[in-house]
Amino acid sequence: MAPQFDAIVVGAGFGGMGAGIELDRLGLSNYVILEREDDLGGTWHVNHYPGLAVDIASVTYSYSFEPNPYWSRLFAPGRELKRYAGHVADKYGLRRRMRFGTVVDGARWDEHAQHWTVSLAGGETLTGRYLLTATGFLSQPYTPPFPGIDSFAGKILHTTAWEDDFDLTGRKAAVIGTGATAVQLVPEAAERVAELTVFQRTPIWVVPKVDTPIPAPVQQLFAKVPAAQRAARLANTSLLEAIMVVGVLHYKQAKLLNKGAAALAKAHLFAQVRDKRTREQLTPHYDFGCKRPTFSNRYFKVFNQPHVRLETNSIERIEPDGIVTADGHKTEIDTLILATGFNLWDVNFPAVEIIGRDGVDLGKWWRDNRFQAYEGITVPKFPNFLSLNSPYSYSGLSYFTTIEAQMKHMGRLFGEMFRRGEQTFEVTAAANDRFLGEVTDKLGDSVFYGGDCASARSYYFNQHGEAALLRPSSTVTTHRHAVGFPLTDYTFGAAGMKTPA
Repeated sequence: MAPQFDAIVVGAGFGGMGAGIELDRLGLSNYVILEREDDLGGTWHVNHYPGLAVDIASVTYSYSFEPNPYWSRLFAPGRELKRYAGHVADKYGLRRRMRFGTVVDGARWDEHAQHWTVSLAGGETLTGRYLLTATGFLSQPYTPPFPGIDSFAGKILHTTAWEDDFDLTGRKAAVIGTGATAVQLVPEAAERVAELTVFQRTPIWVVPKVDTPIPAPVQQLFAKVPAAQRAARLANTSLLEAIMVVGVLHYKQAKLLNKGAAALAKAHLFAQVRDKRTREQLTPHYDFGCKRPTFSNRYFKVFNQPHVRLETNSIERIEPDGIVTADGHKTEIDTLILATGFNLWDVNFPAVEIIGRDGVDLGKWWRDNRFQAYEGITVPKFPNFLSLNSPYSYSGLSYFTTIEAQMKHMGRLFGEMFRRGEQTFEVTAAANDRFLGEVTDKLGDSVFYGGDCASARSYYFNQHGEAALLRPSSTVTTHRHAVGFPLTDYTFGAAGMKTPA
């Protein structure tokens, strides 16, 4: 029996929309995009806390083939990214293929029918020739199991479930977490609350943010002369490449650049925070790049304000009216803000149960062996499956670098399959092993293994201590591989009765 859909895409963020655009280009227009939230946009729909903005310049954090000349700032606020997502969905006819409020329980490869069966919450099942998971890297919010948190009598807000109508004015608030989200949120919260305590487990590297409004004449120039915006994108991307590829991935060969970035961040901290002790507490003791650095001109200054306090002692328990730290000190609060990030490795990769050929459970296989995916997108024993947020897939500092490389990989892979008159593909184990060996070898030069990351507590590292998220390649190299990988790395034809490429 023919499947209901050419393809089933899980996730309606920018990754899922990119997949849909590429499916249309390939002529596979009978697809559905399943989204658990009530609208599209992924992280830019779920997150809308005060201060939300991109931490990559907007000209780079967008599709290269769909530039937006009307960003209001160099680092656009979150509402503009949400609006941009809606524009893309409407322009490319994606919205009519989306089903919102749809929770995927799991997916299983049907070896007899040679297609995927996807199970939805509520009992419904869908079938598709191809399965593409685009659930994002940061899609599973994490709340640490603080003792006593259920007893807290005040208001609890997680940054991924922010209540826009909740008024912080006059509140005694605590923010737990000092990652990129907190760096954006804390200055906004400090302007409204009566008292603010920031609970820091691990300090973060923060560098100056060169953020300015984009004047209307520049926006008009970008609209009328697209080459001008492409030039701005190229300049920004080149800067990000220097930071990421040279300073982080080639740490052993470019320690001076890495140390220079750390020195810039330390100078920024010294210039903004008056108290010596507070500066010491805010200074990371791991190398720059071990965890994702961020940009801000306001975060450090907050700690000069008399109503803001930095707390670095570990949390022992939460009581109905406050937080008690390991030294016995109690901070009385009425509002608890959780900027505690996401769970990547325990409940993501994959975010839903995926059962492939011969009954192989992808999540179990990854955890029992190593997190791995050929070119960051396909996995042996999983025919007709594309994982768009896989280990070793994230390239560069902009997620769109990864998205567009994977779209190109899809184009080459499906093009060859169609040329052969086949409907099924699967990456070979040999190709997957070769790729895993290559990225493992290249990452040996990175700050993750050559630097001091012991105290970073970075989500780049999985539970086995491997930095299995980032692909150790430049943007140019990643995209070159996406259009030139050996076609012999795949087999085509019915699983179990395949013809080599």
